[in-house]
Amino acid sequence: MKRLLALALTVAAAPTAAQELIGFHPDRAADQRAIETRADGWIVAEDLISWNRTMTPRPHHAGAPQTEANARWMVERFREWGFEAEIETFHVLFPTPRLRKLTLLEPTRFEASLVEEPAAGDATTEIAVAEGLPPFNAFSADGDVTAELVYVNRGVPADYEVLKRLGIDVAGKIVIARYGGSWRGIKPKVAFEHGAVGCLIFNDPGDDGYSEGAAYPEGSFKHASAVQRGSVLDLPVRPGDPLTPMRGAVEGAERLDRGEAETLMRIPVLPIAWRDAQPLLEALAGEVAPEDWRGGLPITYRIGPGPARVRLQLEFDWDLVPAHNVIARLTGSDRPDQWILRGNHHDAWVIGGRDPISGLVGLLAEARAVGWLAREGHPPRRTIVYAAWDAEEPGLLGSTEWAEHHAGALREHAAAYINSDSNSRGFLRAGGSHALETLVNQVAGEVEDPQTGVSVGERLRASRKVHGSSAVYERLQASDRLRISALGSGSDYSPFLQHLGVSSLNVSYGGESSGGEYHTAFDTFDFYRRFVDPGAVYGAALARTGLRLVLRLANADVLPFEFGATAATVGRYVDEVVELAANERSRLEREAELAQSGAFRLAADPTRPFVEPEAQEPAPYLNFAPLKNAHDRLARAARAADQSLVAAAGGGDEAVQVQLDELIVGSERLLTRDHGLPGRPWFRHHLYSPGLYTGYGVKTLPGVREAIEQGDWEQAQTQIDIAAQVLDEYAEQLKRMARATVSREP
Repeated sequence: MKRLLALALTVAAAPTAAQELIGFHPDRAADQRAIETRADGWIVAEDLISWNRTMTPRPHHAGAPQTEANARWMVERFREWGFEAEIETFHVLFPTPRLRKLTLLEPTRFEASLVEEPAAGDATTEIAVAEGLPPFNAFSADGDVTAELVYVNRGVPADYEVLKRLGIDVAGKIVIARYGGSWRGIKPKVAFEHGAVGCLIFNDPGDDGYSEGAAYPEGSFKHASAVQRGSVLDLPVRPGDPLTPMRGAVEGAERLDRGEAETLMRIPVLPIAWRDAQPLLEALAGEVAPEDWRGGLPITYRIGPGPARVRLQLEFDWDLVPAHNVIARLTGSDRPDQWILRGNHHDAWVIGGRDPISGLVGLLAEARAVGWLAREGHPPRRTIVYAAWDAEEPGLLGSTEWAEHHAGALREHAAAYINSDSNSRGFLRAGGSHALETLVNQVAGEVEDPQTGVSVGERLRASRKVHGSSAVYERLQASDRLRISALGSGSDYSPFLQHLGVSSLNVSYGGESSGGEYHTAFDTFDFYRRFVDPGAVYGAALARTGLRLVLRLANADVLPFEFGATAATVGRYVDEVVELAANERSRLEREAELAQSGAFRLAADPTRPFVEPEAQEPAPYLNFAPLKNAHDRLARAARAADQSLVAAAGGGDEAVQVQLDELIVGSERLLTRDHGLPGRPWFRHHLYSPGLYTGYGVKTLPGVREAIEQGDWEQAQTQIDIAAQVLDEYAEQLKRMARATVSREP
């Protein structure tokens, strides 16, 4: 496989003609590339290493003294580099643990330690354990519950379907789930919906422990005491401060009572290390777990319930803490009312050498270069705003409160938001609004990969050809174009894209630094320099990537969007939901036939009670014609709009360019609706959203897709009609772009 990848890289490295820059007049493209090349020389990997060390001497979670110190240090740096910079503080709910206790009562007694042990040779881990927050799940409920234990695998809805077929009910029980398969907050959410009274989540060594490689500090994987912290706020319903929905959590803001907050978890939840989980799992009897439920522990995985009986005790201090957002502004020379926003969070669960500082130092290097260019006489044409968000880890609190507080100004001025988070060595990763896909492809073709010397785009293309499906290989043989992914949730782009309708990107590098440090006390500077990004070369690559994305958005004659990519992507999404509906109908028909024939009864384990499948009405045929017709109109409008944008960028009529910019800025807004998605009005985007039961994972055409998955056929038809209306309004905006150029012709 390595030889194949080398061959693909050799082929990919063949010289190609330079493309004209999207959005730029041809006469300005060379100057733009020249200032980018000059700025590249100011991005120095040793500076990124130094800044990471400076920001990670001790824990800097939301509300910690080091967090405010880091914010003030960054403000000083931004001002040195020529930005107007300030700290904008919000006051957000952030519960921290007062009591954590877990006891196995039967059939034997065991007291879980719930403590991480410092790693030999990494002195920062001693500080992390002594001063940092202990392993816990933020926004868990307080509770003192005692019950039988049930193992639920990953704890996702499909696992409860297996339990149902086995006749196992978790009502009144405490469940234990292993990390993975979905975002952590889904596990207690689904457990609560099935009647469980408590939830434990453990890191299985088969996922990121000794089964995968040597434990830290000898290697990068989790050792026996390591625990992944994390929030269990109901992010798929709404991120941000639970007490101030739809408004910024400023001092004196009107706040809900805690009992009214719909995003708080309703049962106690606790993450534990595998060494604390093993005695609990060993005490379970009952059904042997299915093969794909078994992990890396040297035990027989059983489901229960019981005879293991446990007591879980949790108490929290439900305090408001300051979230210090750093906001730095460089006013544009020509179109200051159009804002290009760029962000990365700065808070961590403990030390955070990788998450998030590995990405933040790339942003800082990029911002310094942008500031120095302005001092040399190359200010951005549009205003650039850099942000270092606080309180991201508990639930995107800092960015969401800022976006909600400034919603009016952002709807008027924000042209694009570019996000990053953790970063490591490996391949370019990019997702976001598909109208920015061409921009990403052009930038990927001009940033050099530190390991191979070819562009990061060429390296990614070669990897996808070697490791992807035959369909991916054939597509890339026919076209060099790299597709960017759709965005779900889990980082600070969410309030901009999915709430306010600001065109957004999320960019990073990764894929070659697997480990087990995530959200543990062992994500330190030493871990970062040894295992994440030795030499900070991919942090520098991120800086050069972000630099080009930001500067091209800021300096283009016409904002560098291309809507043909959006139309093509929407076409794939429409095909997917049509196929999903057909598959669901077929599945229900098969299940009805099997139930009628008695096949379920024959397949059941005779030693267990048989659970008769519920009778379901056959799925109706949905009318997808409105959605298909809307997509056809969108495709035609996109072709005309893209021709208009190319002509305007090359034509030099600034009045037309400004008019087109305004239409482009407003286009993503038209993919949103004020009423939001069913049951979750905060999420307004009808093309991209996190799934209600995937957490971070994206659902495209979410209203339609989730209604089909839930078997709500009336809702599915309603959402098809809404999605068609959304696409039609979007297409009308693209038609206005086409008319903008035509109407100015002599």
